Amino acid sequence: MKKYNLLVVILLTLYGCKEPYPLGLSEGIWRGTMEMQDGEILPFNFEIKNGSGGYSMEVFNADEVLNIDEIVIDKDSIIIRMPVFEGYIAGTFSNSTITGNFIKESLHRVVPFNANFNDHKRFVTSKAPAKNISGNWEVVFSKGTKDAYIAQGIFSQTDEKVTGTFRTTTGDYRYLEGAVDGDSLKLSTFDGAHVFLFLASLTEGAMKGTFYSGNHFQEPFEAVVNESYELPDAFELTYLNEGYEKFNFSFKDINGNLISLDDPQYQNKVVIVQIMGTYCPNCLDESKFLVNYLKENKQDDLEVIALAFEYAKTEEDAFKGIKRLRDRLGISYSILLAQYGSADKKTANEKLPMLNHILSYPTTIFLDKKGEVRRILTGFNGPATGEKFIEFKKDFEAFTASLLAE
Repeated sequence: MKKYNLLVVILLTLYGCKEPYPLGLSEGIWRGTMEMQDGEILPFNFEIKNGSGGYSMEVFNADEVLNIDEIVIDKDSIIIRMPVFEGYIAGTFSNSTITGNFIKESLHRVVPFNANFNDHKRFVTSKAPAKNISGNWEVVFSKGTKDAYIAQGIFSQTDEKVTGTFRTTTGDYRYLEGAVDGDSLKLSTFDGAHVFLFLASLTEGAMKGTFYSGNHFQEPFEAVVNESYELPDAFELTYLNEGYEKFNFSFKDINGNLISLDDPQYQNKVVIVQIMGTYCPNCLDESKFLVNYLKENKQDDLEVIALAFEYAKTEEDAFKGIKRLRDRLGISYSILLAQYGSADKKTANEKLPMLNHILSYPTTIFLDKKGEVRRILTGFNGPATGEKFIEFKKDFEAFTASLLAE
């Protein structure tokens, strides 16, 4: 916390002016933009409120509302710290403008940010939509390369407005919102961690475009309408390697204690192991689900434990991120630090060699009361996936109940 406070002071000094004068952020709807590669702009809307506890901010992505309550103002300088995630916006402001950067220190990423008050339009369109993309899409990212991967597009369009997401084998691309402008598709999300922009040209039953992540990455994608298309079974992608009969580990918790599944707390119980990272929005979605499930289904013979693989450069900073996530979500189960300095999946797999691979954060492992692995779920269908999220919840509840009944 001391390190963070010092950083805030430094940034406020850098961005601030020398002469003090009264300033205030205008309350109401704003339009924020992030500067991507190729000169493209990612837009999103947010609302500024000023209550008894100071300024707060709500960011809107389709049905998602991201609540931000850590806003520090000094003269004309501002720091907006994301909830749970490490990123923050630092800049200067007037009553109707904010200019600065979105910063993720551990990844050395800086994305220019601007915002204007009383601008309600996410994407500016100039033409009536020539196509309606509502439906199910078969998608390939980076087609024809060694990095190619498949996805499922799920979209709903009313007039020019589009909402939906892309599902991959490792998780979904969160709540996307945008518009069809003539024969062009524009989708974006800013959820405090992801800075995602999708731009595509539309033809009859097909689209072709570019996916931008911040100002550090882009890749092409292609898609065709296919109402029967489904991704591979998420329960068949990750499994125990031959020669391993058990899943186990030994990592430190937030108090420095080494914890393993051999500890008495986990004996003769159903155990759900969550492989995750505190920087990961899909993991956040799953953590919220697990917290709510445990509140609604109190079982003495059920335990959840999380293994965190963190980008944070030091163990101290990694545990700070874990504590922040735990406190923000009210997580009652243990979160162990499995790795820090990198969330590289190949390196992570060395920590858990009994798995054929770690393909995704999150990956969820279900163990029965004998400690045997009964299924492994790769990725997570979050609430942005709509019906897929509902299907996941029903399956999770039914399968967990069956293990508890054994």
